[in-house]
Amino acid sequence: MNTLKSNALHLALILGTALSGAFAAFAMGWPIPFLLGSLVATAILALTLVARTNKPVFFPRPLREVFIAVIGTMIGTTFTPDVLSMAPTLAITLCAMLIFVVLAQTSNYVIFHHLGGYDQPTAFYAAMPGGLIEAVEMGAKAGGDVETLSIQHFVRIVLVILVVPMLFLVVAGESVGSAANQTLEKGPSDWRDWATVVAIAPVGLLIGKLSRLPAAPLLGPLVLTATLQSTGAIDLGGPPTLLNLAQLVVGASLGAQFARTTPRHLVSALALGMVSVLVTLAIASGLALLLEPFVPLSFQTLLVSFAPGGVTEMSLIALSLGVSPVLVSIHHLFRILFTVGVAGLLFKRLGKRSPGS
Repeated sequence: MNTLKSNALHLALILGTALSGAFAAFAMGWPIPFLLGSLVATAILALTLVARTNKPVFFPRPLREVFIAVIGTMIGTTFTPDVLSMAPTLAITLCAMLIFVVLAQTSNYVIFHHLGGYDQPTAFYAAMPGGLIEAVEMGAKAGGDVETLSIQHFVRIVLVILVVPMLFLVVAGESVGSAANQTLEKGPSDWRDWATVVAIAPVGLLIGKLSRLPAAPLLGPLVLTATLQSTGAIDLGGPPTLLNLAQLVVGASLGAQFARTTPRHLVSALALGMVSVLVTLAIASGLALLLEPFVPLSFQTLLVSFAPGGVTEMSLIALSLGVSPVLVSIHHLFRILFTVGVAGLLFKRLGKRSPGS
């Protein structure tokens, strides 16, 4: 009972802090305020609590998955048959994604192994530009440091989420997210829209898990909603309040993860992660500039599609920019699948070399 009460208080404190951070970010005009504000505020709280109590911060994974499913459902509402007509474009951009993964993997390996001093397995799997869970599991089997892999991939996702919207704000003057009044709402939403999302999200989540899809909590509901929407079975508009709530919970869950590391380890991971993210985004930007004249996609769309953040979070950024989140999700799913698939093959080759090679 004491543990249950303690967990409930922890969760209430985390969500309250996340809400305060979200409104503060909104007031300051931050991009994606309900995601970034809650993430930053909760991260500060998590580090403070761990420093004082030396105990982990409680955040239930099912709660995060439920709200990711809500986001997947709402992204699915943006699907139109026009996406299918993009097949020739996808053939070009997904081929470019193969080049991106190889360049990013190689560059990041050099950064983590030679600059960071990580051992070969840890450096290789920390270098993967996607697949957090898979990278940690594969790295552990290869003898890598699990804690370092976990925090380094988490840092990658967080930094990309923070850097990409800020880049759009500074370079293009575009404020990403609720601060820019971007919503999924096609018209005034009512209780039926809420009820439809609440009905579809758990079913899609179950389908995603049973199908063992990558990023199942997002892709299961997304595919289910897109199918229902395209066949005319539903005509769903995303209630903006629900989307903001989902962003807040996802941001809080990410911020709570900072409790898994020490401040010293975190600073080191952030420094290496920033170098890695800047190099990786430079590669993504270069490919986006090269592709832009040949495909009917803007530079912003291409950059968000190639940026190595989490599928959920990058889809939210795409949503806020008015870019097709379904199209972006396809690119990120392909990136993760290819990254995970090629990682095992490449590491076998690297494993034949000496550790210092």
